[in-house]
Amino acid sequence: MKRINQYKKLFEIEDPIELAALKSTYRRLVKQWHPDKFQDGDPMQAEAAVMGREITDGYHFLVSIAPETIEANRPEYEQVIMECGIADYKHKGLLLEITFTNGDSYEYFGVNANVFKKFINADKQVRFAKRFIYDAYLYRKSKKGVSEE
Repeated sequence: MKRINQYKKLFEIEDPIELAALKSTYRRLVKQWHPDKFQDGDPMQAEAAVMGREITDGYHFLVSIAPETIEANRPEYEQVIMECGIADYKHKGLLLEITFTNGDSYEYFGVNANVFKKFINADKQVRFAKRFIYDAYLYRKSKKGVSEE
């Protein structure tokens, strides 16, 4: 949640995230902080390089959690959560990352310690996740599984 709020603040975004507005803000920020705008030796050049990476990371992150992106990827997500089991999971702070048996990983934001404890102690973790996690929390795909080609 901290990461979401940090990037929303950087891009001056209120809820919900709109891709068109995000893209225009991204372009404006990239122009403003491009390292080539500063002379060699200028202390702002190093800061601009750091800001450039943060702006790019923030843009890609916010695009991945935008309602339009989630809706566009919904069929693939539903297939994963219905057909795949849970291979692994990690919880840190309010972030739960679930890796599925097909190799795809999804991050779920705002999952508190209480819900996580119930998840790990559940007799059937997949069933618990289907009922209380998959559609209850903001999520994004964090890693794509290895496809067999």
